[in-house]
Amino acid sequence: MVPVLLADDHPFMRAGVEAVLRGTRFNIVAMANDGDEALAAVERCEPAICIFDIRMPQRTGVEALQVMRESGDMRPVVLLTAALEDRSLLAAVRAGVNGIVLKDGAEDALLDALEKVAAGDKAIPQSLLQRALDLSLAGGDIDPLAPLAPREKQIAAQVGRGLRNREIAEALAMSEGTVKVYLHTIYQKLGIKNRTELALIAHEKDIGTPA
Repeated sequence: MVPVLLADDHPFMRAGVEAVLRGTRFNIVAMANDGDEALAAVERCEPAICIFDIRMPQRTGVEALQVMRESGDMRPVVLLTAALEDRSLLAAVRAGVNGIVLKDGAEDALLDALEKVAAGDKAIPQSLLQRALDLSLAGGDIDPLAPLAPREKQIAAQVGRGLRNREIAEALAMSEGTVKVYLHTIYQKLGIKNRTELALIAHEKDIGTPA
């Protein structure tokens, strides 16, 4: 049996992966809810393969992968994701991710990816590898907030931290009405429709930027 660590903050996804692997040679020996728990479980359980969801509390799957590689831990890591931002894709490939599996269709793709990485091969869709190469050739550092002016980036960052308009206005010494005007402009520049989309983009930017 091949011992596997599964880290995903959604119980439904953990149950789904467990069901896919049931009866195979891949045995889940530990589960984690976030990136920090995942790293602790890696040391504690010594899995042969790690499966990390990309979006997790504490540390993301990409950040957990980076910590492992920086410590010299080169065991295979497969990332699960519903959607992959350019910054996360580039960071994952640069960190030496072994496999990437999209959650849409993961039931069929996950087992195949695990077999490949267990054999020492890569299990990354060619389209994603090409995208990562294109991004790298284009300069490598993808800032989703690049179109914004400095003040707009400040407001976007506050939205990413979960602050409401009134709180942003107080933090940046402006009126709530001015914040609303800025947000409208930000939505237009980024091609998004609402606050939730902005929060996701801003949070991704924040977690992808070294402290």
